[in-house]
Amino acid sequence: MPGLYYDETEIGQRIEHRLRRTVTEADNVMFCSMTHNPQPLHLDAEYAKNTEFGQRVVNSLFTMSLAVGISVEDTTNGTIVANLGFGDTRFTHPVFHGDTLRFVTEIIDRRESKSRPDAGIITMRHEGFNQNDKLVCSITRTTMLQKQPA
Repeated sequence: MPGLYYDETEIGQRIEHRLRRTVTEADNVMFCSMTHNPQPLHLDAEYAKNTEFGQRVVNSLFTMSLAVGISVEDTTNGTIVANLGFGDTRFTHPVFHGDTLRFVTEIIDRRESKSRPDAGIITMRHEGFNQNDKLVCSITRTTMLQKQPA
């Protein structure tokens, strides 16, 4: 099923994504390894015990990637031209191994493309919540979407 065409979006539109994901230790270690991030706060249980968190914290860029990835099916799957950028991004609460995350997307801006008559530009805010409904991230993302075929 395709994502949204530009014509199907409106400012204030909210999408509660049905897919949820429990973050595992393997997710965190693999993501850190693939991105060459050796931060001991993410990888070293003994080190992390002595931090304010008392345990390893999931790499925030994994959380961001998960938010965008989970949103694709309901927003841009098959209709995106390109991601144009990421704006204000905040990680408001740490994510730990075993947390189950859910995501909500809101369309916060939209405009016609000045260079492509067959496309429009939307800005979305992806918000992630843990199993306790604590906000863990807020990510602003701008994309160019196709318009519906004539």
